[in-house]
Amino acid sequence: MTLWGIGNIILLVVIVPVLVALLNRVLAALERIRGAADDALNGGVALIGELNTTPELLAVTDTTIKAVADGAVRYAGSVAKLLG
Repeated sequence: MTLWGIGNIILLVVIVPVLVALLNRVLAALERIRGAADDALNGGVALIGELNTTPELLAVTDTTIKAVADGAVRYAGSVAKLLG
C-alpha cells in the first residue's frame, strides 16, 4: 500500500466523520437561530397590532396632561393667595 492509499484511508476513517459531526453541530445551531428569529418576527408582528391604538392613547394622554396642568395652576394660585 502506498502513502497515498494510507492517506486516503485516514481521510475516510477519521477526517470525514469529524467533518460530518461538525456540520451537524453547525446545522443544529442554525435551526435554533432560525427558530429564535421566527419567534422574534412573530413577536414584532404582534407588537405592531398593539400599536394601532397609539394615536388615540396619545390624545387621552394630552387631555390628561392639560387637566393636570390646569389643576396645578389653580392650586399654585390658591397657595400664592394664602401665602401672599
